Amino acid sequence: MTVSDVLPLTSSGTSGRDPMRRLRYMRSTAFRWALALAGVFAVFVMVLLGFIYWQTDCYLIARSDRMIASQLNFIAGLPNERQLDAINQNLGQDYRRVQYAGLFGADGRRIAGNLEQLSSGLKMNDSAQNVSVDRMLPTGRQARAIRAIARRLPNGDALVIGRDVDEAREISHIVGEALALGLLPALCLCLLAGVWLSMRAQKRIEEVNERVQRIRAGDLRERLPHRDVDEPFSRLSAIVNGMLDEMETMIIALARVGNDIAHDLRTPLTRARLALERGRANATTPEQFQAVADKVITSIDQSLTIITALLRLAEIENSRRSAAFGSVPLHEMLREVGDMYEPIAENKKVDLRVKAKHRLDVRGDRDLLFEAVANLVDNAVKFTPEGGRVDIELIRGNNEIIVRVIDTGCGISEQEREAVLRRFYRSEKSRNAPGPGLGLSLVVAIAKLHGFRLAIHSGPGSRMDLICPDC
Repeated sequence: MTVSDVLPLTSSGTSGRDPMRRLRYMRSTAFRWALALAGVFAVFVMVLLGFIYWQTDCYLIARSDRMIASQLNFIAGLPNERQLDAINQNLGQDYRRVQYAGLFGADGRRIAGNLEQLSSGLKMNDSAQNVSVDRMLPTGRQARAIRAIARRLPNGDALVIGRDVDEAREISHIVGEALALGLLPALCLCLLAGVWLSMRAQKRIEEVNERVQRIRAGDLRERLPHRDVDEPFSRLSAIVNGMLDEMETMIIALARVGNDIAHDLRTPLTRARLALERGRANATTPEQFQAVADKVITSIDQSLTIITALLRLAEIENSRRSAAFGSVPLHEMLREVGDMYEPIAENKKVDLRVKAKHRLDVRGDRDLLFEAVANLVDNAVKFTPEGGRVDIELIRGNNEIIVRVIDTGCGISEQEREAVLRRFYRSEKSRNAPGPGLGLSLVVAIAKLHGFRLAIHSGPGSRMDLICPDC
């Protein structure tokens, strides 16, 4: 379909109702292609008919020549006294008057047959020739164009046997007419098929236009018409509908994120404003003003932390860094993460252990993968009580490499598995924990960029698996 195939829409979102609307299909690409194919088909049929006509004509003439040669050989092989009887008998049995025969003396005098005279252009070489002869009928003389073979007999006489080729040409003409009559229905069928395809395509385009207009008007639940059949239009509709599903999910997520941002920024900004108001009203010494400023800076830092985390998440989600991917030794990276969080775990009296016996590499961005694992370990240490334990393991699975972080903390309930991946989500257990609540969202964004996936397992404590395909 070209752009001209899409019917213009009125302001109400429906197609125009002008009187020429029903004829617009004639300008569609489908109809033009059908018309072009009909023309090609017509030329092909005419060439085919010409070939069949020519082959039929050649066959009938060749068959006539064989019959003429057979009769000539038969009569020429008879004794002289029986040749006249054979000629008269053959002509007497010719009810359709298509056979010609003549026996002429050495001086050209007619001895027998229905040929009045020996044609001067007839060659005595036993070859079939087109000649014009005069035939003797009860009603008089008649000139005809025939196929004939002439032979000089041993006694000097000339024997001529011929056959009317107009009969063969009439049969060929009838065959040609019959085949030509089949061309008209075929062309009509092609045009009707073109009209039907054009109207079908136009109808589907109109339906798509109407639904697209509703989507543009803000109805994000609308989808393109889709049939469960294997055809290009249905496959395209399925792809577009999938894209619309993703867009709807993203728009809803953006709206939710906007609400979450407003909610999370309101608290520190409100604290900063109240601190400033109280400081202006109550602070009388430089120390009091400094204490107020410290509270305001803390609230502003909290707001900046949220904004920085959001910008970092957007940067990762829109990243095009896959071209710079390289080989990342996971065993070394996990030990570095363990070394970085070991002092924090010791201060909290949490036992942090790294189990990375295998030397395993993946393809990716080392800094981003380090950040993802660090976020998982940070959450594990943060939500594990004193005396608890956190294990970082590197496991080779079935065509997979698994980075596993296990803790003995409060755990994640089965109902919260999906919710904890949302931005700013905080469960009742972690509502008072520091941080903007974007750690797992960053991990998911980094995993998606690398083609990995994050699996969360509930139970005593929690288990997070960063699953990487083993390339």
